[in-house]
Amino acid sequence: MNRTEILVGGVGGQGVILTGILLGTAATLFDGKKAVQTQAYSSEQRGGMARAEVILSSEAITDPQVRKPDILIALAEDAVIRHLKKIKPQGLLVIDSDLAQEVKPGDYQVLKVPATSMAEQEGNIVVANLIILGALIKKTGLLSVPAMEKAIEVSVPPKAKALNLNAFRRGLEFKI
Repeated sequence: MNRTEILVGGVGGQGVILTGILLGTAATLFDGKKAVQTQAYSSEQRGGMARAEVILSSEAITDPQVRKPDILIALAEDAVIRHLKKIKPQGLLVIDSDLAQEVKPGDYQVLKVPATSMAEQEGNIVVANLIILGALIKKTGLLSVPAMEKAIEVSVPPKAKALNLNAFRRGLEFKI
């Protein structure tokens, strides 16, 4: 695996930071890869900007900054507006199509997942990010399904484990 840069953008409360943590945890603890994960969020206001950056590689990561993401996961319209110009040519834009609908045509692929609607069917919209992760893993094979499931098991509270695992698996079933 060559270096893969991922940027996850959204607003506070959407699980942006958890998404980055899960990708890094799955890669390093359960898939034998190297990873760097950083995060930034707007703590001064509820619902403010949130961003997670993840770099995955089979080799040592000497530059920990995401400069041109291969994959942009946009969980909100604002994240598309803020980050789309950064995506690498031939990159992949993954959006929650319930919340981010305006996507300008460009030199990138788009994976539209109605994650919020699907999460409502699971019983809780807070797991839309896990549905997005499932669809991403299905489309890219970036990390193994067992590694992602183990990362979810060790990273979420015990009472939320089943909900999160079910949402991730629902994303895996999404028709791409």
